[in-house]
Amino acid sequence: MQYSAHTQSEIFSWKQKINPVWWFMNDTEKFPPDWYFPELSLWQRKVWWLLRNPLTNFTWYVIGIGDKPFTSYGLQPEHVFNQNGGWNWAFRCYKWLRLPFISYKGKYIEWYFGWRERGAFGIALRSYTGKA
Repeated sequence: MQYSAHTQSEIFSWKQKINPVWWFMNDTEKFPPDWYFPELSLWQRKVWWLLRNPLTNFTWYVIGIGDKPFTSYGLQPEHVFNQNGGWNWAFRCYKWLRLPFISYKGKYIEWYFGWRERGAFGIALRSYTGKA
């Protein structure tokens, strides 16, 4: 079993966290990166960026612990997927909370559920070809 620590990076008020409009914003990456639809104007790229990442603040800072210092324990707690393939699991520990994470990466499929390595909650299921 391995251990890793995450330090606090952002501070958000409880007033922000109870505002449903704020949940749909992306305070971590307010502007889309240059590679994201470079042929569009900035405001069009921002709209598509928000649609691509709905509920970013919600998953990171309302139900997530991305703005809190926490520790992780698990098989490979610093990674979403096991670097050797197969199963990965971890617990994110913030004060008395123990938030679970589990993932699997096989030859044709990968999935995860829970609080990822940087504190955001997420769920994913996608086909995978095994190629980079």
